[in-house]
Formats: sequence, structure tokens, C-alpha cells
Amino acid sequence: MTVNLQKTVTFRFVLICLSLLCFPAILAAQNPKGNPTLIIDKAKPRMATADGNNLYCAGYIQTSAISTVNSIVGGQHEADGYFYAENDFVYINMGRDKGVSVGDMFAVVRPRGSVKSAWTDKGNIGYWVQELGALEVVNVKDTVSVARVASSCDNFLLGDLVQLIEKRASPKHDPQPVLNLWADPSGKATGRILMSRDGAEMLSRDFIAYVDLGAEDSVEVGNKLTIFRPLDDGNLMKRTQKEYPTGRDYGFQSDEYKGGKFSNQSSRKTGELAQGSHITTREAKQGRPPLRKIVGEAVVLNVKERTATVVITRTGQEIHTGDWVELQ
Repeated sequence: MTVNLQKTVTFRFVLICLSLLCFPAILAAQNPKGNPTLIIDKAKPRMATADGNNLYCAGYIQTSAISTVNSIVGGQHEADGYFYAENDFVYINMGRDKGVSVGDMFAVVRPRGSVKSAWTDKGNIGYWVQELGALEVVNVKDTVSVARVASSCDNFLLGDLVQLIEKRASPKHDPQPVLNLWADPSGKATGRILMSRDGAEMLSRDFIAYVDLGAEDSVEVGNKLTIFRPLDDGNLMKRTQKEYPTGRDYGFQSDEYKGGKFSNQSSRKTGELAQGSHITTREAKQGRPPLRKIVGEAVVLNVKERTATVVITRTGQEIHTGDWVELQ
């Protein structure tokens, strides 16, 4: 038994050695010139821009009327609390009288009020509608139905509106190159970021925001927006301050070497012999073409009459409400 085992191990070892010795020769025979073989990876699949919460709970700002006929009118545990979340059971005022069946899915929304923003000149841009999640009908009665909270992005309340669910498909995108911070303007429609879904004023990747570009500006789902800030007047947090100490100010020179009264922050003086007035920052900007600072990129998820819901997909730095957007 021991001898046979040793013979088997030895035989396998010899086979392995021969394969290692012969394998390069086989490759050389198949590729006599010795050129390297290029192996091309399969193309990466296109990726969804948004899903889940960002796709079905992004909310929107619209000007058209919203139906207030159907709503949540009760809850299984309403005696114990006011809020309802995933897998809780609620009652809606829709039953056999409205053709409801077990398995039907409905969206739940909550209009929050008119939107007024200092960042737009459009005037009436509509009212904000918060999207809360979805209901699945589990039991149907004559005038009401029992529904399970299938998904929730926020707490449900009695009185929240029940709407037909809107099927949405996320825009797809290929793997992205590095964000071009120096891209030229496209010359297409421009607008502003009005607000964000969560009330944040400094935004980053995957944040949901609302812009004052809509169907009237030929915006479509999937459009990309460049987010930018004009360099001249784009600073959102201005404050008045002295730009530089002038040449008349003392106390900036080195105590050790007494280099003179001139600060290393003082600006240049006009004239070839530096005999004129100082050049200010504002004067240095005069006559230049419009310049801008690109801070990010967004993709349109939903379009209404005068606004669009977007998701921020790439950032060069933090983004503010009030920043400009431009159709690519």
C-alpha cells in the first residue's frame, strides 16, 4: 500500500513538471513571433443613476392641481400612535366602489406648500410634493380597503394622499471620465438650484435637489446638468473686507531685517514707474470674458412644468442651493 502511494505521488509530480516545461513551448508554437496576446475585458454594463429612495421618493415641484379625493383615513394601531411605516396596515377610502383589487399598488404623497425662492426669477414655480412611499392592498371592502405599507421613505400620517403609482426607470450612464472642471458653456438653458429634498443648503453626491428648469425649457428625464458658479458674482457668502494693506501702512516689515514699509500683500501700482494708484482686485477683473467655476454634475430624474428633480452624481467640491445649472 505504501509503495503504491509513493509511486502515485511520484507520477503526478512528473506530470506537473512536464506540463510546466512544455507549456511555454506550446504557447510559442501557437504564437511563433512571440507577440503578446491582448485580452479585452467585456464592456462594463451601464449603471443606474438612481434607485430606491432616490428614484421613488425624490419628490417634485409642480404647478398643476393634484387630486385630493383619495387618502389614508385610518390605521390598525391608530389608538397607539400617529405614525405608520413599513409593514404597518392602514385604511384608504377606496374599495369595491372604486374598482380596487387585492394586490393593487398605490403611491402616497404629501403636498407641503408653495415654493418661493430668491434663486429664481420665474415667479410662481409651483408647490412642493413630498413622496413618502407605496401601499399594497391586502383586503378590499365596499368603500375602504386595508393596505400594507410596502415601502416608506418617511412616516405616513392619516390624511396623506393616495395616488396611482407612477412607474419610473432610472436613467442609465456609462462609466464616467474625470469631471471636467474647465468645460466650456454649452449655450443651452441655464437655471438655479432652488432647494434640496432634505432641506440641506450644502449638497454632495446622491443628494436630491430641485432646479427651475422644466418642460417649458425642453428638459427631459436623463438630461445631464453642469453645476457651476460665476466667478465674478458667484460667491454665496460675501463679506466686505479690506483687500490688501496699502504701501502707506507700516508694521508689516520684518523686525529683524527691516525690509521696508511694503507688505508682501500689497498690490501693484499703476504706471511703468509705479508712480500711480494701486490696482484693486475689482479693477483687475475689468474687461475679462465671463468665467465660471464648475462644482459638480447632476442628472434629471423627473420633469414638471417649470421645474425638474435632479440627483447630484458628481462633485468637484461642496454644492450650494443657489448655484447655477446648465443643460449639457
